[in-house]
Amino acid sequence: MGIANGVADGPPKDKLGTVGTVEGNAWMQNRGAASRPKAFRLRAVLFDFDGTLTRPGALDFAALKREVGCPPDRLVLEWIEALPAGAEREAALSALERFELVGAARSAANEGAEDLLRRLRALGLRLGVLTRNGRLAVDKALQRFTLQGANGFDVLITRDDAVAPKPSPDGVSRAAAAMGVAAEETLVVGDYVLDMQAGRAAGAVTVYLTNGAGSAAGDGSGCPDDAACDFVVHSLAELDAVVKLGLPLPRGKLPNELLSRHLKSLAGGDPAVLLPAAVGEDVSALDMTGVEVLVAHGDPITLAGSDLGSYAVLVNANDIATSGGDPRWLLTTVLLPTDTTPSQALALLDDISVTAAAENVVLVGGHTEVSDVVSRPVVSATMLGVVRRADLRDKREALPGDKVILTKELAAEGTALLARELGERLRAHGMNASELDDCRSLLDRLSIVPEARIAARFAGVRALHDVTEGGLATALRELIVACHHGITVHLERIPVFPETTRICELLGADPLGLIASGSLLICCRPSEAEAVAMVLHDSLIEAVEIGEVGEPGAGVTALERGRPAPWPEFAVDEAARVLGQSEVE
Repeated sequence: MGIANGVADGPPKDKLGTVGTVEGNAWMQNRGAASRPKAFRLRAVLFDFDGTLTRPGALDFAALKREVGCPPDRLVLEWIEALPAGAEREAALSALERFELVGAARSAANEGAEDLLRRLRALGLRLGVLTRNGRLAVDKALQRFTLQGANGFDVLITRDDAVAPKPSPDGVSRAAAAMGVAAEETLVVGDYVLDMQAGRAAGAVTVYLTNGAGSAAGDGSGCPDDAACDFVVHSLAELDAVVKLGLPLPRGKLPNELLSRHLKSLAGGDPAVLLPAAVGEDVSALDMTGVEVLVAHGDPITLAGSDLGSYAVLVNANDIATSGGDPRWLLTTVLLPTDTTPSQALALLDDISVTAAAENVVLVGGHTEVSDVVSRPVVSATMLGVVRRADLRDKREALPGDKVILTKELAAEGTALLARELGERLRAHGMNASELDDCRSLLDRLSIVPEARIAARFAGVRALHDVTEGGLATALRELIVACHHGITVHLERIPVFPETTRICELLGADPLGLIASGSLLICCRPSEAEAVAMVLHDSLIEAVEIGEVGEPGAGVTALERGRPAPWPEFAVDEAARVLGQSEVE
């Protein structure tokens, strides 16, 4: 465990309910109530020492605490450091060093430790040690290894180095820097809560070693509640499976073992799916009994970031919903660049499947491949939906006088995107962390499927159109082209998120031209407009009447409190323009 890593002489007995384990699948990780994959790439492994690289129990913590007078529930190192300078503190430090040297003299390499270190080195990974022990004791213990002692590691940080001890992240950050890697590219392995806390605080991937505790149950338990580790292993031999998740995949199809693991996690239960997605199954078969109309839509998603998978589902489901249809089935082609790791691939696939399940969509097939054709992940998705013929919405049916209703405020997607991509710039402009979090959280509001389903219940709703790239300004122009009628819009009625207003003011952007997935335009007969808005409000979906459908062949007529006003036109989306300027700067 390393000196002061324990409050007693062994790991705590508290268990963590849902936590990562390599038993069976080497994959699950802890994220509160839900277990979700974590995408990572590894270039280094940083080990705790006592109880991790050495066998546990060599150092008698209980005896040490009794000798120096440290309470059983306190950490020894912190307790000693809190003593006032003087004889008592010096005596305690002397006892600490003596106990460490005794423990080092009888220590031995943990089972499988030396073979593991050789395998990791052969993979080209950097190796390091971060311990709360003193350097003299570590060097003495390493003499009992067959490896090259301290020279077998790229970095070795002990209590004698000028760095705050675990659970501070400083040691992890310094070790990563010394190994020439980023902290998030580092795997921190330890047998105690302090190791996990330090690793997570630094942004590293964390693995809790139980040394066999809990392995009989095979449930992956054993990580302390306050450790929140990414993975649990019961022995060092199991660490290979975790490391493999962080190393680049070979070119070609996703390996069957990874694909099979992902497919097993997909939600099932749709009786219409006769041939579900499976390894070796090239097609999906759907039973269309009782279906009048099949609606289809496909969109490639190329944006960077961690939300690529959810975007692929939501964008395509939104378009199906605007036809009045019910999104049901999804096929995806996922292309991954050649430096992709298994964990990154599985995290993306999981993002797709979890979002699909939340939208009641079944993933029925597709293809996943690692290729040098792409420099970043690309998801090309095809969504299939069903609708009764009588419920199919055709924008050409919009008529003069129909009311135009807008759901939600503008512009959730653009606001969240700019906050995620330009956080540092926005902080420099005075936006605080809480405001940025509020902006980023708007990504949870990108689906228009709920409001489209509600609107489609009304016979008077003639057309539905989602607001996407180019914002409301572009969406209204798209709508007039599709319905062949002009639209009058009242500028003062257009709702804008306060977060959007704030970001646009700071970045010099126009909310009307900002990508706004999450908002839906509804063209409705005047007699039913109030009822539609009321039902949406009752479902906690904001809905505001912003205009009317005009005469055939007309364009967008903008009014500001009854007076003519200009309606903006954007050559590119405002988010793309601002991000492009930022890259140039």
